[in-house]
Amino acid sequence: MAEEDYGSFVDWNQMGDLAKSSGPTKVDCKDLKEFKQMARQGYWAKNHKLRAQVYQQLIKAIPCRTVTPDAEVYRDIMGNAATKKPSSHIPLPDFVDDNEVPRYCLKAEGLASAHQIINCVVGQFPDISHCPSLPAITSLLLHFSVDEAQCFEHVSRILACNEPGKRLLDQTFLAYESSCMTFGDLANKYCAPAHKLIIATAQDVLEVYSDWQRWVLGDLPFSHIVRILDVYLVEGYKVLFRVAIALLKFYRKHKAGVQGVNQQQDSGKVRADIQAFVKGIASTVTPEKLLEKAFSIRLFSRKEITLLQLTNEKSLQQKGITVKQKRRNVQLALNPDTFSSEIVSAKEMRDIWSWIPERFALCQPQLLFTTSNHGCSLTRFYSHCDGYEPTLLLIRTTDGDVCGAFLSTDWEERKRGGNKLSFFGTGECFVFRLKPEMERYEWVVIRHPELASSIKPQDQEDGAAPEAPNTENNGLAQPEKPVGELSPFLSARHFNLNSKNTSMFMAGNFDSIIVGGGEGNALYIDSELNHGRTGRCTTFDNPPLCAESFQVSLLETWGFEDTMSK
Repeated sequence: MAEEDYGSFVDWNQMGDLAKSSGPTKVDCKDLKEFKQMARQGYWAKNHKLRAQVYQQLIKAIPCRTVTPDAEVYRDIMGNAATKKPSSHIPLPDFVDDNEVPRYCLKAEGLASAHQIINCVVGQFPDISHCPSLPAITSLLLHFSVDEAQCFEHVSRILACNEPGKRLLDQTFLAYESSCMTFGDLANKYCAPAHKLIIATAQDVLEVYSDWQRWVLGDLPFSHIVRILDVYLVEGYKVLFRVAIALLKFYRKHKAGVQGVNQQQDSGKVRADIQAFVKGIASTVTPEKLLEKAFSIRLFSRKEITLLQLTNEKSLQQKGITVKQKRRNVQLALNPDTFSSEIVSAKEMRDIWSWIPERFALCQPQLLFTTSNHGCSLTRFYSHCDGYEPTLLLIRTTDGDVCGAFLSTDWEERKRGGNKLSFFGTGECFVFRLKPEMERYEWVVIRHPELASSIKPQDQEDGAAPEAPNTENNGLAQPEKPVGELSPFLSARHFNLNSKNTSMFMAGNFDSIIVGGGEGNALYIDSELNHGRTGRCTTFDNPPLCAESFQVSLLETWGFEDTMSK
């Protein structure tokens, strides 16, 4: 079977149930919100021709550069070549990073057409330097194009999208690499058990996560990726993150109970194992189940993901990583031969390193302060730690318990509150304990997104000052840090919080340092760095990290040294 206008590139014998058109034959909708709901529900999923028409409508609506090549440009360029039989032996450009064109139930001639279209794109988009997802997108859109020229126009519009804050495909190595780091950050926060599995089994976590886009655009079977394409063309790039995290969740479930699953092995074997799982996912997970899992994950807004991506890009630029180069193994950032701490082993520090934001993962731990060398003085603590951001606080008690905190913001920020003890920091802060057992406690909003009712409207986010904080419980002020200096990911100002107690991250003055606030403190250390308290706090919703009242045996603070930029 073949549709009259669409599907000439398709091998219908491989399409299974998708070859049988049924359901609605037209979509009478121009409202984006309604389109979004219809896409998620699969309104046009059972009618190939209708799906093609909807795609054409959606792609035509993409805001593009003033000069964007269209179907006529393709016909002019190809000329007589368009009448010749295309060849799949035409080599693909280097910027696809050795990714092949997925078959996706296309005829052999369809694969050859995809090669021809991609090579025509090269000449029209000379600014593209790294776009490994282009072969998959081209192959998919051929299903729903009347000819090569129309497919070329659709691909061009996706590449030429210039809507502020919106991206559809990464087109530089910097953007792609930062997306891998961003995926690692999101997996760490929203898929912690699966992330922990990858940490335990792969020697290089970033190498595994470098495949995240290919899991979606390349490895998934056609029946699954085409349902994702329905939503992607309506909602954009963030859909890819959602689906990839859902795949990681299903992979972890698939590996549960497998003997020896936590034994560390070559990263290439882990990558191949995930790829095999994703390619065979149809036997255990339906397309609808995959989408259901993806949209049950409470991710932050597109703006938050964009801000995190930009931060990771900035971090890579500062390290001089802007073009493709040999990947550096994340584990090498912590050299067991040179690392020395009196509180944690190299293995324990490596476990802590797996929790920190990806943009700091390639940094070397740098000892800033230790009570064994610098004495038990809060003044000396500040003198050694001011000017460093972020920092890692480690505490060993006289009972042998070990706990600590990752602190996102320079301790020098305490000075903004004058002599008044004031909270500062961002939602990247977290507290943890290592002994007697290892556990991390993140910002409560990450684990309970319902505490943030919604993202503030644009006019409030960028201009309006936040309400005065409720300091009744702790008597602590929370000075507003200038917008440009806030950590762009998980800044409390991006959220409508039901209580300021949920965003009390870190505080300090001449008298004490505090981590976590609201109905108690996760950590309180006195001015002599000798006595401490711990208890449940609203910000991290943590239990006491050790004995509620404890004596400090040893305290260390570590910074993050960027050895790559030296």
